[in-house]
Amino acid sequence: MVESILKISSECIKKAPPVFSIGDVVKVGVAIKEGEKERIQIFEGTVIAKKHGGVSETFTVRKVSGGIGVERIFPIHSPHVKSVVVVRRGKVRRAKLYYLRKRVGKAAKVKERL
Repeated sequence: MVESILKISSECIKKAPPVFSIGDVVKVGVAIKEGEKERIQIFEGTVIAKKHGGVSETFTVRKVSGGIGVERIFPIHSPHVKSVVVVRRGKVRRAKLYYLRKRVGKAAKVKERL
């Protein structure tokens, strides 16, 4: 039974998952289906968390839109996540950046890793 679960999960895992880390600013291309048409919508923000591992691995991206914080959780191996492009690398000393939720403006920025 365990072997069959591993076989099914190995089929769902992407061959080359995107490489990024906590604190990076990324552009995530998500496939959106509207009626019969399908388009790719870009969600750009800071990666504040990565969770789990294997087929169920997820990452959380946060951005501020119109003065309101918006967070989305994306499964890395989802067929709807078409691309993850790193815009800039972040220099952080934490695994989870939940403290950014309380910060506003420049205080909510992460320093760039050079």
